[in-house]
Amino acid sequence: MQVVQAPPFSSTPAFRCSISQSNQRAAHVAGKSFSETIFAASFSSPRHFKPAFISYGDSLSSSISAKAASSQAAVTEVASQTAETDVLKALSQIIDPDFGTDIVSCGFVKDLNVSKESGKVSFRLELTTPACPVKDMFEQKAHEVVAALPWVEKVEVTMSAQPARPMYASQLPAGLQTISNVVAVSSCKGGVGKSTVAVNLAYTLAGMGARVGIFDADVYGPSLPTMVSPENRLLEMNPEKRTIIPTEYMSVKLVSFGFAGQGRAIMRGPMVSGVIDQLLTTTEWGELDYLVIDMPPGTGDIQLTLCQVVPLTAAVIVTTPQKLAFIDVAKGVRMFSKLKVPCVAVVENMCHFDADGKRYYPFGRGSGSQVVQEFGIPHLFEFPIKPTLSASGDSGVPEVVADPQGEVARTFQDLGVCVVQQCAKIRQQVSTAVTYDKSMKAIRVKVPTSDEEFYLHPATVRRNDRSAESVDEWTGEQKLQYTDIPEDIEPEEIRPMGNYAVSITWPDGFSQIAPYDQLQMIERLVDVPQLLD
Repeated sequence: MQVVQAPPFSSTPAFRCSISQSNQRAAHVAGKSFSETIFAASFSSPRHFKPAFISYGDSLSSSISAKAASSQAAVTEVASQTAETDVLKALSQIIDPDFGTDIVSCGFVKDLNVSKESGKVSFRLELTTPACPVKDMFEQKAHEVVAALPWVEKVEVTMSAQPARPMYASQLPAGLQTISNVVAVSSCKGGVGKSTVAVNLAYTLAGMGARVGIFDADVYGPSLPTMVSPENRLLEMNPEKRTIIPTEYMSVKLVSFGFAGQGRAIMRGPMVSGVIDQLLTTTEWGELDYLVIDMPPGTGDIQLTLCQVVPLTAAVIVTTPQKLAFIDVAKGVRMFSKLKVPCVAVVENMCHFDADGKRYYPFGRGSGSQVVQEFGIPHLFEFPIKPTLSASGDSGVPEVVADPQGEVARTFQDLGVCVVQQCAKIRQQVSTAVTYDKSMKAIRVKVPTSDEEFYLHPATVRRNDRSAESVDEWTGEQKLQYTDIPEDIEPEEIRPMGNYAVSITWPDGFSQIAPYDQLQMIERLVDVPQLLD
C-alpha cells in the first residue's frame, strides 16, 4: 500500500486565503510589503503629525515606540499565520488512501505549533485507529513535506489515535459505549474454522497496535477456553457495579461462557439469548478499537439477538471449499444483508496443501470465489491446510502468536489490514450519509451502499414519519397532518443509528427514526440551489 501524493498546494476549502507563498518573508498587499502598508496606514493621515513647533519629547517618543511595537506585533502575527498556512499546505499533499482525501481535510492534524523565527514545527497526527496500516508512511511523509519548506529547521511529528467510541454511543448499553468497531466472524456452519479465524484475527489486530477484545458467543460449545490460555480462567464480578470483569491473554480481553465456570450450556434458546445479552452488555470492556465476536453457527434467535443488541460495524464470512459449506454460508450473508451489516471479506479455510512441489485441493475449489461473485464481497483470503494451525487451536496459543513470521500469519496480516481499512471506510460513510446543509436548507443523503446523492426538504422528511406518533398502528390512519409541520422547519441534530438509519431531532423535541430505505423513497428536491434561493 502506498500513500498517494497530490499535486503540491492542492486547492481545498480549508486553505482559501490571500497570504503570499511560503518562501516570502513578509506578506504583500497591493504590491507593498505588509510592514510598508502598516507604516503608510499609520502615518499617512494628517492627524498622526504634530506642528513643527511642538518639541519631540517623551510623549512623542512613546507614541512612536508604541506604534512601532504594534506594527512589529502585526508583522509577527501575519508571519506566524503565513507559516502555519505553509505547513498545512504542505501536509495537504498527503492523501489518505482509504478516504481519498488529504489528511488536513480529514482532521488528522492536531496541536500545530509553528515558530518561523526559530524554524521549529511540531504537530500531532491523530488517526482513526492505532492499527492504521499506513501510519508509518504518514509519519515519514509528513516529516518530509514539512522539512522541505525553506524556513523549516526542525520538525517534530507525534502519532496518536482517536479515542475509542462508537458512532452512536448514547443508544448503547454502558458496557459498549467505548468500543469503536464490532466485527462479527460468522460461517453459519460448524466445523469450518470460524473460531480459529476469529481468534487469530483478533491477535493480528492487537499486533498492529489496536486495543482488542474477543466475545465467544457460542454458549453450547464455547471454543475460546481451548484456543487461548489466560492466567485467570474464570470471569470475575464487580459486586458494586454488578458488572463482569473480562479475563485477558496477551493484552486481549476475553469473555466466554466457558470462563463462567459452567462449561457448556444445556438450555433453551430464549435463555441462551438472555445469557449472551448479559455477558456482552454488562462486561466492563473499557476502551476497545475492535471487538471481535465469534458468532455461533446458524441464523436463529441467538444470531438475531446479537445483531440487535450490538451495532455490528462489519462481518467476515468463513467458509470451506465444499458446496455444502457455500449453501449455509449464503444464508448467513443474506441475514447480514437484511440487517444492513456489510460483509467485508470472505475467508476460505482449508483450501489446499503443498507437497512434492505441487499444490493440492482435496476438497475442491470455488466456494469462496462463488460467495464473492454472487454477493459482491470485495475481498477473498485463502488459508492452507496447516497442521500447525490446527495444533495451535488446541494448544492455547494462537498461530499468529506462535509463528508471527509464518505463511499463515502473513495471510492474517493481510486480512487484518483489510478489516481495518473497510471499518474506517464504513464509519466515514455512515457519519456522512445523512447531513443537513444550512446554506441550502436541505437534507443531503448519500447512502453508503449507493453512489447516488440527493437532497430532501426537511418538512417533507418530517411529514413522512411512520412511527406510532404519526400513524395509527392498528388502522393505518395518518395522525400527523400536513399543516402540523411548518414549511421552514429545520432539524436540530442528525446522528447515525447503525448502518441502516439516522435519528433526526426536531425543534419540537420529536426524535424521528429515518431508515435509509425510507429516505430513498421520499420525494426529492431537484435543482436545489434554485429552489432554495
